[in-house]
Amino acid sequence: MTTILATLFIGDLRPLPPEGQMSGIFKHPTRERIAVGTHGLEGDRQGDLRHHGGPDKAVHHYPAEHYAAFIQRWPQLAGIALPGVLGENISGTGLNESQVCIGDIYRIGSAVLQVSQPRTPCWKISHRLGVDKASQFVAETGITGWYYRVLEPGSLAAGDTIERIARPNPELTLASYWQAIHQHRPDPDLLERIAAAPGLAGDKAARHGERARWLRQQG
Repeated sequence: MTTILATLFIGDLRPLPPEGQMSGIFKHPTRERIAVGTHGLEGDRQGDLRHHGGPDKAVHHYPAEHYAAFIQRWPQLAGIALPGVLGENISGTGLNESQVCIGDIYRIGSAVLQVSQPRTPCWKISHRLGVDKASQFVAETGITGWYYRVLEPGSLAAGDTIERIARPNPELTLASYWQAIHQHRPDPDLLERIAAAPGLAGDKAARHGERARWLRQQG
């Protein structure tokens, strides 16, 4: 399947109101072709490198159509909840969490990227939008977006084709993954299968494997 990279975003660090923490959530669209390597896009920065960025979170993709859900929930966000506002690098339509699987491999521009995990929503989403519980809303609805790791460096630009070239886990959509890991007491067998999924971020795989073992010990 193919779709189009509609808009490419990069950004430097800026203070995030109201406390003023330095954050890379502020992005601006670019029409230039941007080099991408294992740690992300050239000229793009992340403020909290413990939770953002790095090889398994090199590029962030957020479906543009999700912003309509924010506006439906909070009408005052019309004109604010627009592509790029949540710090994504890639925006477009035609791909969402029900269609994308853990481990999917895409050719975008001259680069090859692999889906490694959903984005875990944090408080910065609420602060960026200026509404309480926006992060909780993302988690509850599963409109998380996702991260890629870079398998083959290259360059990206708005208008590039996003072409899926491999799918190692056709049963493990991001939506089903999100639902499974947030069950109060998931099936340990399911967690073990998820932990073994090719392409899943290593820290997530380790965490789900540990949880499966703990659940088995509890009986």
